[in-house]
Amino acid sequence: MGPRQIGKTTLVTQLLKNTKTPFHFASADDIAGGNTVWLQQQWETARALYTKKKATTILAIDEIQKIANWSETVKQLWDEDTRLKNNIKVILLGSSRLLIQQGLSESMAGRFESHYLGHWSYSEMKKAFKFTPEQFVYFGGYPGGAELIKDEKRWAKYIKDSLIETSISKDILMLTRIEKPALMKRLFELGCLHSGQILSYTKIVGQLSDAGNTTTLAHYLQLLHTAGLLGGIEKYADVIRQKGSSPKFQVHNTALISAQMGESFEKAQQNTDNWGRLVESAVGAHLLNASIEYEFDLYYWRHKNEEVDFVLKQGKKLIALEVKTGNKASTKGMQTFQKEFKPHKMLLIGPKGLHWKDFLEMNPTELFN
Repeated sequence: MGPRQIGKTTLVTQLLKNTKTPFHFASADDIAGGNTVWLQQQWETARALYTKKKATTILAIDEIQKIANWSETVKQLWDEDTRLKNNIKVILLGSSRLLIQQGLSESMAGRFESHYLGHWSYSEMKKAFKFTPEQFVYFGGYPGGAELIKDEKRWAKYIKDSLIETSISKDILMLTRIEKPALMKRLFELGCLHSGQILSYTKIVGQLSDAGNTTTLAHYLQLLHTAGLLGGIEKYADVIRQKGSSPKFQVHNTALISAQMGESFEKAQQNTDNWGRLVESAVGAHLLNASIEYEFDLYYWRHKNEEVDFVLKQGKKLIALEVKTGNKASTKGMQTFQKEFKPHKMLLIGPKGLHWKDFLEMNPTELFN
């Protein structure tokens, strides 16, 4: 499971083409919702192949979340094959993490192993497409857009039409009941504009027309997060205060900011303030994606006027990170956080600490060592 356009389908199709194991691949992307008959037909095709080849067979279904109640059908067919000792291996792919996880937990307990494929890191974009750190900060980690960066207008259109619009319309609006779709889209746009900033839901309501209540906004933000678009990082505090805290907006991929801001790659680098925000969002996106893939908790911390940009938590270990792109780096927030919580490590990312370019090449889990 993972966001759209990060290579899930390509990875599996390449795997299947390079295996000697018989396989059947099908995509539910254009199948009418609720069509469980189609899913049964694909399964029977794999069974027929298994009977013919008399060997282990792979069944791969892409965009499985498009089939209503897919997990119940898969459970039934899987259990039938187990009973009949049919050696059919099943690979399910999906771009809606929320719906995939719900289906797995509700019906497939003890029958699956999940793998999350997130947005590409700088190291991956550098290796595959020779991206510079600056290119990664602006153009982000979408492999499908890498070949388009020389035509920035075309690249921006690809990000907006093929990724943003498709993710919202197909992975959220068509699969989840949303009473105010226009509100969700405005929330996404606002969140991209303020990526890396802490905004109260009350303040967000004031900036949105036709705004719902704060509970609705929190729900929409969670859906955007599960689609791999925009997250709301919670404050590091006790559970009660944590749930009521103001979110820190964080995009999963900086391309989502650049494609909407109408400023070229060259001009973005010349605008010191905007470039600094993009760099800080790139660091935040690196941490957010790693937290999902490697399963550690990610927070921010603030008390009055003192703040720590990111707090990483794994078991009993705390890591405090401060990101500064300018030469002025106040350590007051770090000092207060250290006294109160005694973190395992404290790290400054910026001119007087670890350079952001070097940090983007790190696996954040190394900090817990």
